[in-house]
Amino acid sequence: MPASTTKSLRVAVLADSDTRWKWGSLTANRISPNESDIRLDGFLLRGRATPTARQLEEVGVRADSLREVTAVEFLREMAKEQYDVLVLALVGGAVQAMLHGLAHAWQGREKRPVVVTGYVGVVYEKLADGLLLRHGADLVLANSRQDADRFRAVYEGVGADASSVTEVALPFLGGAAYEKNDPYTVVFAAQPSVPESRKDRTYLLNRLIQHARLHPDREVLLKLRSKPGEHTTHIEELPYQKLAQKADPPANFRLVYGHMGEVLDRTDLLVTISSTAALESLHRRIPTVVLTDLGVREALGNHHFVGSGCLASWDQLDDGHLPLPDPAWVARQGVAADGSYETAFDVARFRITELLEASELPPLAPYYTPVTAPGYLPGILARHHLGPDGSPLPGAPAADKEPSPVRQIVRRAARGAYRHGVQRVAPVIRRMGEL
Repeated sequence: MPASTTKSLRVAVLADSDTRWKWGSLTANRISPNESDIRLDGFLLRGRATPTARQLEEVGVRADSLREVTAVEFLREMAKEQYDVLVLALVGGAVQAMLHGLAHAWQGREKRPVVVTGYVGVVYEKLADGLLLRHGADLVLANSRQDADRFRAVYEGVGADASSVTEVALPFLGGAAYEKNDPYTVVFAAQPSVPESRKDRTYLLNRLIQHARLHPDREVLLKLRSKPGEHTTHIEELPYQKLAQKADPPANFRLVYGHMGEVLDRTDLLVTISSTAALESLHRRIPTVVLTDLGVREALGNHHFVGSGCLASWDQLDDGHLPLPDPAWVARQGVAADGSYETAFDVARFRITELLEASELPPLAPYYTPVTAPGYLPGILARHHLGPDGSPLPGAPAADKEPSPVRQIVRRAARGAYRHGVQRVAPVIRRMGEL
């Protein structure tokens, strides 16, 4: 019997929300070299958006191990364990802190993991800020040709090495091509923070309910990201569930949760403001609409879809209008509706294979240092209890054992109080300030 060519690959993913865990864990599988036997260890960075068990179950990605950690705990683990690949699925500031912390933790090590980072979806705000905070990883993944071009332009524009930018695609695309459903089903993909105001969110809910009344033969679904009290990548101050309690929707209108891919299986028309779900829908050739009712604005993120052919209003949808996506625009977005998706991660796999086979990797070298950003970097590192050199600050929260039952109760209570403050108290204070 011939010897097995399968190579064991140890991969760690550090994520700070349900969405980023989904992106990070799926990306880890997509970019791992072919014929690899992957052991995937998941680490959830403790914070306001640490996923609940229900959210992790909904993502549908299985890890060989999964635990919650502080930044310092994670760095201590990385100093002890020998991983091959590390995926940082975090907000930009946390990525920068981990890059400096890892550089300190791996000082003197001959062989270190290949470090990968990137974005969960569409990049439509804080392009320069977010990119420079991610600089220093071996691979900075761009989800489309358009993003790859923009990423390189930013790095080269500040004199930073742009060789880390690697074009891939969104790792969670897939599913069967669109076929008509019975009954015809309209899905509105809600977003936690877009739009923000009660007025705008109530408007969207009312228009969705109105569409259900105008089309009683259709099933109209409001696809929700989280249940009240849960957090995602973004804070949701006014959950649609609470707004819907005061409405009187018809029988063909429903609220739904669950995996977006499964919801898209029964979708005939996907409607959103600017959700990444639009790209998932376009990938499967499902009719897709990006709403213009509240304007086409950077604050909403729907400006990203200018040129897509998908922009339309509820008035147009009520009258039966279906926009047609522009093929050239779709091709530049990494949607790969032309069937090229299977090869979208080939370059990343090749680069990681090269790095894994190298006898030695250079130390991590982020663009931001105490020299290039002395008024910015120390604050970013301090938020994660790290000093300017990436070392843990005295008194930094870290533990080598599981939290005690008392500590777990206190943590849950603190997190609940934070969410109550975000969802109940903060909006009241904001409204008082508008009086």
